[in-house]
Amino acid sequence: MRRLETMLGAILLASVLGTASVADATAAAILGTWKTPKHDGKVVIAECGAAICGHVIDGRELRANPNQTDVHNPDPVKRERRILGLNILEGYTGGPTEWTGGSVYDPQTGDSSDDSTLTLQAPNTLVVKGCRFLFCRSETWTKIASQ
Repeated sequence: MRRLETMLGAILLASVLGTASVADATAAAILGTWKTPKHDGKVVIAECGAAICGHVIDGRELRANPNQTDVHNPDPVKRERRILGLNILEGYTGGPTEWTGGSVYDPQTGDSSDDSTLTLQAPNTLVVKGCRFLFCRSETWTKIASQ
């Protein structure tokens, strides 16, 4: 009986560890640095607790003015925050090819969406889609580095 318990314990432990590594591998596919199609932007997607988030690390306008602020934000209180380092993707969960439940923010327009998805179409191709009411907008980002 003790031997059966030991075997069942080992199987349970292996299945838990196997699940953890599958989750890590799932998240790893989206982690890294991504190039956006507008303004030569770059966003780092990383794990933020149990979710996925992304922050701005580069862009054509940022190279000219690294102190650029979020002047298009509809909330006047947030207009003074810097674009460099700003989280524009927050709270996404899921995988292995689609993450949902988060929000996306476009500092170039001040638009945001809580109805959004991140879809990995290929290892280096990510579609970022945000919807407001019945209107949706999407961009295709290209992976340029892994974490």
